[in-house]
Amino acid sequence: MPLHVPPAPAPALRSVLTALGSPTAVREARTPSLRLAQGPVTPELPLPVHVLDRITPEGASATRLAGWRVQIRCGDRAVAAADTMLTPDGWAFSRFFEGPYIAATERALRQAETMQQPYQARLLSVPELYMLTLWLHGDCAADGATGHPAATDLLVPLAPAPPGIAAHRPHLVAELLPVLTHRVTPAPLLSSPA
Repeated sequence: MPLHVPPAPAPALRSVLTALGSPTAVREARTPSLRLAQGPVTPELPLPVHVLDRITPEGASATRLAGWRVQIRCGDRAVAAADTMLTPDGWAFSRFFEGPYIAATERALRQAETMQQPYQARLLSVPELYMLTLWLHGDCAADGATGHPAATDLLVPLAPAPPGIAAHRPHLVAELLPVLTHRVTPAPLLSSPA
């Protein structure tokens, strides 16, 4: 089934194109693969990045949209990514970066394209665990900038995943959230002797 990518705000995409066209922005980026790219670089696959700020024993708190992430492709592979953020003046370019999540995102997207059920692709960050997942949302017509993970949505942890959580293995939200809840819930303090 085709993977659905929600439409990114036009100003967010324009800000990435402007940054890519700026020798200063590219030169000052800490992304050697982008600076050394041979041939044209093109932005593609803008994905909304949602953040799960807090996981409680009851489950997930609401997510919030943190920005849009755009893969930067050179030739046949993504060499970097660009993040955008919402400012008081609208969407703006934030940064270029590279690292293991670039290839892991590409791999997870290819894997998702082979699934039988259609999904809307998003990214979900869990800062408390230093974890990023591909969030496959079951409602393909939903606004990609809103919502929270449904129990039947899939989360695909990207490599490197936290210890004990398999990277690139799709998990139902209903199955993975209890594991994450256990990981981030502080252990009860032992009482001191009187």
